[in-house]
Amino acid sequence: MRPRWAAALASAAVVAVMAIGGGAALATAPVTLGSGYVLDDADVLSPEEESEAQSRLEQLRTDTGLDLWVVYVEQFSEPADAAEWANQTADDNGLGPTQYLLAISTEGRQYYLSGDSSGPLTGDQLAAIEQQQIQPALRQDDWLGAVDAAADGITDAAGGGSGTPGADSGGSGWFTWLLVIVVVGVGLVLLVMFLRRRRTGAVTAGPAGPPQPTIEELERRASSLLVETDDALKTSAQELGFAKAQFGDAATTEFEAAIATAQQSLDEAFGLKQKLDDHIPDSEQEKRAWNERIIALCEASNALLDEKAAAFDELRKLEQNAPEALARVHDAKMKAEASLGQAASRLQSLQTAYAPEALATVVDNPDQARQRLAFADEQLAAAQAAIGAGDGGEAAVGIRAAEEAVGQATLLENAVDKLATDLAEGERSAAALVTELESDIAVASALPDADGRIAGVIASTRQQLDAARGQLTGTAKRPLAALQSLEAANAQIDALVQGVRDAEAQAQRARQMVGQVMMQAQAQVSAAEDYITARRGAVGAQARTRLAEAGASLARAHALQASDPQQAMQQAQRADQLAGQAIQLAQNDVGAFDAGAGGMFGGAPQGGGGGMLGAVLGGIVLNSVLGGGRSSGGLGGGLGGMLGGGGGRSSGGMRPGSFGGGGTRARRGGGRF
Repeated sequence: MRPRWAAALASAAVVAVMAIGGGAALATAPVTLGSGYVLDDADVLSPEEESEAQSRLEQLRTDTGLDLWVVYVEQFSEPADAAEWANQTADDNGLGPTQYLLAISTEGRQYYLSGDSSGPLTGDQLAAIEQQQIQPALRQDDWLGAVDAAADGITDAAGGGSGTPGADSGGSGWFTWLLVIVVVGVGLVLLVMFLRRRRTGAVTAGPAGPPQPTIEELERRASSLLVETDDALKTSAQELGFAKAQFGDAATTEFEAAIATAQQSLDEAFGLKQKLDDHIPDSEQEKRAWNERIIALCEASNALLDEKAAAFDELRKLEQNAPEALARVHDAKMKAEASLGQAASRLQSLQTAYAPEALATVVDNPDQARQRLAFADEQLAAAQAAIGAGDGGEAAVGIRAAEEAVGQATLLENAVDKLATDLAEGERSAAALVTELESDIAVASALPDADGRIAGVIASTRQQLDAARGQLTGTAKRPLAALQSLEAANAQIDALVQGVRDAEAQAQRARQMVGQVMMQAQAQVSAAEDYITARRGAVGAQARTRLAEAGASLARAHALQASDPQQAMQQAQRADQLAGQAIQLAQNDVGAFDAGAGGMFGGAPQGGGGGMLGAVLGGIVLNSVLGGGRSSGGLGGGLGGMLGGGGGRSSGGMRPGSFGGGGTRARRGGGRF
């Protein structure tokens, strides 16, 4: 089941995009397929071409046993997203796993090849057919050629030969007959072998099923689902927060439970992904089993959220209460705008005291917040106009989009204050650790040193102390990096002086150290979470996996803090390292996004493109609206498809929140031409 508002969201987003640079076209809702394979509501084929296309698709059926319907309309509507429109048309017409649908919007310049996830062709195969064969024909407005290209691609992917009409005539006829003879000969040999094995009792199994997907295909599918499911949970959690603020905890209990259950499944999936990514080699059997489990867990999470979509929409009733909701979101936007100046000033103050790398996760937060608020302004204006026109459904679209944009702006602003607090706390902890280490050096210096090992540790500790002091003074301080270095030095010298401390002193020291390490880990995890959440339109599976595992390690550290400080410290250190990796991977993804988006929006990735670009980066407007695709990393998210990247799409279209995952025919691919 898909959320009831998803189609309206997609429709509004496409209208917004068309307002920037598009023209009017006849909008068409999902259609009913006729008796033939071709439905030309856009009237782009002549009668002769339509007959030729029908013949080609009948030949495809003969060659492969697979059906392909092709539908031409001027503009997709209700929903306006190509994937949603094609999938809904396929579902409404009862298409099965071996039946495919190519939907083409001739004026909207969008297309999508819809296929069931349980069908014989994988999502990657369908995406390749789209990008390598269908799209080139469509770019030339070769409407009939797109049919041939799609049929040829499906034939090749299904292992049915070239699939070109007339291949059995002319100079290639001898080859066809030769191929038939070879196939018959091989079949006879296999039949003889089969009968011999049957006589000896060797053949016991029934006919083989469809070929299993390769491990690489499973990995790609698992990565994409991790990204899509993580997005669905993040937006659902934010929507839940809005609903709780409006209606209270009691009214949202079932939705909170659904998110918690879905999150548990996603956490397990991320844990398996981390095992696949770590340095420990995995067997082929483990890779297959773990990726299949990730896919199953993500699909279960999406299904659970989908189950609650209708009830959640009924709770909020944005369509019926649009004026009140509009006023509430407008007030929230005004508050976010008022606090934006404070966040920008706070960042400027931090930049006079801390090194750029210490502020890397928030350096563009004010600019990003401005983009989100600009997008919220656009959506609130559209919602106001829709209310004036008596269109509550259209108003709900703008309200939802504005609501999430304002929420992200607030998150971006608050992240500056959080980092300022963490940096100040890091300075205090580092200064205290410097004092502790100086005391440890004094104690270690008094110990007997027959082999010079103690002198070496003392020298190393002094060196790290000097380096840390440099990171804690001046106008380019790096307190969290200094604290991390000091903790490593402390672990080394503690092994020397531990023997001269009594049990109580050792326990006190362990509690103090684990508290410092956990503070640093919490700061790193929080910075990674805020950075990725507000830029999730560009961030792929690897960064999200590291963040999820960092959070799990931090939770284990908290659980062990009182009973086993040493284990708690190890878990906290692991959380800190993984969160740092998550930040680096996410920054790489966003950098790739900015590079591509800068080319599309006039070379200004940070400020260009207006609110729309920020909404895409924030995952509020997914690339399915703009004709792109989401992949497991970097530029595949956001504007990837428009910039020539591969990947695919979530089935949610423009999805500014709420419960709901993907449909059974949701797949990666499609785009603009």
